[in-house]
Amino acid sequence: MSRLTHVTSGPFAPPPAARELTVVSADGARLHAEVHGPEGAPAVVLAHGWTCSTAFWAAQIRDLAVDHRVIAYDQRGHGRSAAPAGTEGYSTTALADDLEAVLAATLEPGERAVLAGHSMGGMTIMAASTRPGFREHAAAVLLCSTGSARLVAESLVVPMRAGRVRTRITRSVLGAKAPLGPVTPMARKVLKYATMGAGSPPERVEVCARIVHGCPRVVRYRWSHVLDEIELDAGVLELRVPTAVIAGTADRMTPVTHARRLAAMLPESLGLTELPGLGHMTPVEAPEAVTDGIRGLVTRYVRVDDQQVQGLEGSSA
Repeated sequence: MSRLTHVTSGPFAPPPAARELTVVSADGARLHAEVHGPEGAPAVVLAHGWTCSTAFWAAQIRDLAVDHRVIAYDQRGHGRSAAPAGTEGYSTTALADDLEAVLAATLEPGERAVLAGHSMGGMTIMAASTRPGFREHAAAVLLCSTGSARLVAESLVVPMRAGRVRTRITRSVLGAKAPLGPVTPMARKVLKYATMGAGSPPERVEVCARIVHGCPRVVRYRWSHVLDEIELDAGVLELRVPTAVIAGTADRMTPVTHARRLAAMLPESLGLTELPGLGHMTPVEAPEAVTDGIRGLVTRYVRVDDQQVQGLEGSSA
């Protein structure tokens, strides 16, 4: 499991959960999940990206949990979720299994929620799009800074002309086995260049650096190979719920061309929001924009019955 090295104060410090639980996936993997906010409130499910954890969604959880039931979980090997023992536990099938298990464990039968996925979390949603559990529970989706194919070939992390040489170097950089080590000034500078916009303030760089550096070396390395080979176009075409896309125009990890392609492919596309000058870490770089996107989807697509609404009004009186 990851070292929990997230910030402990300010708007990006993870708030305490109302409830924590361990979810068991199809292959026996044990996943840490958290539930925030009032019972009976409209539900939101958050899936974080590669090398991150539930702490990555701290700003969204803090805001949404006032009047939503927010469910967040650590992807296998990240945060407080155990890492698979062997390479067979790393796959898009496993990601889909995990999401389906989390939905079953945290939502009532037939209850529908807005699902938001950042980077690998968005790919998790694409991979799960045909699953019965996903179709039972997904009311709408927000895809943040993600792509469905050719991730390494189209990455702009290595500042070279596109081609085999750039792809090979990018693969070696993103799939490096070396430990990231402590968060140093140089580490912050490298992470900011690769994953964030030039204007990202130091405190937000620090938030992301602490989370990313907490990911175990083996987990980071093994998931990098899955992302290198990912091909989820078929899953995008089966994502038959209203889906919005959000991306930074300066994203080097999954350039905005991926987001434009997704918005054009999705069967029920709600369009693309492009955030000028922002990078890959949109939930931290532009927390209000991501939170507002989730809130808007809940308002339009998640219904809460009259009894639940009355209960919420009573609890806030």
